[in-house]
Amino acid sequence: MQVGIVGKANVGKSTFFKAATLAEVEIANYPFATIKPNTGVGYVKVPCVDKELNTQCNPREGFCIEHNRFVPVQMIDVAGLVPGAHEGKGMGNQFLDDLNQADVLIHVVDAAGSTNEKGEYQAPGSNDPINDIKFLEIELDMWYLGMMKKVWERFSRQVTQENLENYKAIVKQFSGLGVSETIAKIAMKQLNLESKKIGQWSEEETFHLAQLLRKMTKPMIIAANKIDVSIARENLKRMQQAFPEYKIIGCSGDSELALREAAKHGLIKYIPGETEFHIVDDAKLSDKQKAALAFIKSNVLDPMGSTGVQHVLDAAVFELLKYIAIFPGGVHKLEDQFGRRLPDCFLMPPGTTALSFAFRVHTDLGTHFIRAIDVRTKMAVGKEHPLKHRDIIEIVSGK
Repeated sequence: MQVGIVGKANVGKSTFFKAATLAEVEIANYPFATIKPNTGVGYVKVPCVDKELNTQCNPREGFCIEHNRFVPVQMIDVAGLVPGAHEGKGMGNQFLDDLNQADVLIHVVDAAGSTNEKGEYQAPGSNDPINDIKFLEIELDMWYLGMMKKVWERFSRQVTQENLENYKAIVKQFSGLGVSETIAKIAMKQLNLESKKIGQWSEEETFHLAQLLRKMTKPMIIAANKIDVSIARENLKRMQQAFPEYKIIGCSGDSELALREAAKHGLIKYIPGETEFHIVDDAKLSDKQKAALAFIKSNVLDPMGSTGVQHVLDAAVFELLKYIAIFPGGVHKLEDQFGRRLPDCFLMPPGTTALSFAFRVHTDLGTHFIRAIDVRTKMAVGKEHPLKHRDIIEIVSGK
């Protein structure tokens, strides 16, 4: 699973990315500071099961702060867009090629309206962020349509010759975009294209199919960035009203980055996503640092409840992709061979069964699966048993 960070140039994408990953990336106040995509590891937040088991976990990957488990996810920050990106303008071609890897998109929008369509700085309120959301939708839809049109004549002829069912033909041609049989069937049915020959589809029908496939294979959440600017909060409400189909969350990448850096250097105690921080030693902070922390508290944390960065990432994985977090464990033993307690937490897709989880933990466990045990209830469950978010599961297998 990979989370893509997308948006217009110079809206704070790289700051958001660095805040989520603490990766070393170039951050600059000019368009196209990101040329090649930045890749890194972000972390989704899960209430750790160690607290209810009266123990302290020792994660093999990620980390745990005060019983908040942070589980790693791959992230990619791609080059910014300009209008006409699907035609190759700006860094468009590179952007779209890099974007193809992502399973879910976080669209970072300058909610303060302080960048024009080219990504150049302007006074807050000069641009309407609603237009930025529309603009990205158009670029993504036209990108999908372009990929379909590029092969359409050969594709439609092949479908006729091989007498393929429409949905199977779509899957065969566009599986690289994450189009599954289920997605193709739903799209065909919704657009009433199941029985109509592909070669007879109108341009409008083809466009609507491209648009629907884009929405289904690249679900998107909106990060309304620069929420510390007063006009941004007004714009956030407007965006939420204009696009009820999207989850739109106000955030401040600058504030989150400042808090995480301060925590990293031991100046404050801060759990990503929380509503407050605690200063470790007031004497170690300069007047400038104290002023910055006071600004974040009064302009971001108090009115918004958090910086929003962690909330956006969590919502992308758990609400849009509907992934669940599963902890391997044992009824009588929670340690691995190295003595680490509850060392693993796996992010699994919706519909995960005990058997598919066993294969995820280790191929041998899946191959020789006998049963699974719900550690909380101590009840045995079969291979088709559906797992739930934060289940603790022991796998019993043969040799």
